Amino acid sequence: MASLRQVWVWISLVALVAVLAVSCRPVKHEMTLGTERLSSEQRLSWPPLPETPRYMFLGELLGVSNFRIAGDDSLNTSGGALRWLVGLDPTSGFPKDLNYNMVRPVSGAVDRKGRIMVTDVGLQAVFVFDPIKGELDIWRKASADLSFSAPAGIAVGPGGSVFIADSALGIVAQLDADGKPMAEIGRDHLKRPVGVAWNPKKGVLYIADAWEDVIKVFDVTGKLVNVITSETDDPLFNSPTHLTFAHNRLYVSDTLNAHVLILDPEGHYIATVGQRGNLMGNMARPKGVAVDSEENIYVVESFFDHLLIYDKEGRFLLPIGGTGQGVGQFYLPNGVWTDAGGRIFIADMFNGRVTVLQFLGGDG
Repeated sequence: MASLRQVWVWISLVALVAVLAVSCRPVKHEMTLGTERLSSEQRLSWPPLPETPRYMFLGELLGVSNFRIAGDDSLNTSGGALRWLVGLDPTSGFPKDLNYNMVRPVSGAVDRKGRIMVTDVGLQAVFVFDPIKGELDIWRKASADLSFSAPAGIAVGPGGSVFIADSALGIVAQLDADGKPMAEIGRDHLKRPVGVAWNPKKGVLYIADAWEDVIKVFDVTGKLVNVITSETDDPLFNSPTHLTFAHNRLYVSDTLNAHVLILDPEGHYIATVGQRGNLMGNMARPKGVAVDSEENIYVVESFFDHLLIYDKEGRFLLPIGGTGQGVGQFYLPNGVWTDAGGRIFIADMFNGRVTVLQFLGGDG
């Protein structure tokens, strides 16, 4: 009969084999927005019935909380215990350096692979959500020697690379598609870069410098090739922040002038969207700006905690939001961006989340 010592040896060996098996086998995840099981009738929509809904709430991005282990074996199972033994979070299955939710999301972009990238000034990093692979990554390095300090605007560039403005470092970091630093742009030319937008046709990067009240334009090599400013004695911008380039136009959130400017690719004025005021549809502190495939214009009004929607001519269509923590409410929202599938993403900064809406079609 085996001695007690031999029994313990066998138990230890079995446990060791199990731990090694778990540590060598990647944990597969599924990404969820939290509302997948709701019917369209159960989801909040805008405008409310009896009007025809144009936008529907899809869910929200938080971080690691958006992922569940495929098969969903929980903390109380042996799988959860073994994950804990090998240094993974027993519930999420992620390593400690990825086991985070967002703190202060600022802005974002969606790349051609469908990955959703969100800058987070609170965590000083970029969250990368991959809904297809069920993966979460967190990018922290702006360059080989620098970590992100205040990441703000973000845009997808050539070859799947990513441009990220860091307002505190005074640079725009270019990373490859895997988050590895490639280049620094504007180190000797930028004071407080906030928004970035890539023009693929001309191969230039627009950067909003909120300190100098200008838009600076760099080519693909990082060379400064133009400065967009006023053509008169009056300044054109007053603390420009977020940018987007769509339909061959550059949209500039001119924050302290309380409007959005539409410019041609060379920076010449085309039109103004919005004006200062306290009426719905007016602006006080516009931040994020985005445009969808039907040329509807989305502007984050951060002071009044709303998303304002305009048609391509700048006519006000619809507000979404209000101050709070509930569905469809915001607290000091910041950036907004769209994707090819008609989704709208709003960085609800002080609620620590990104709200996701679906455009249902129609005139706003």
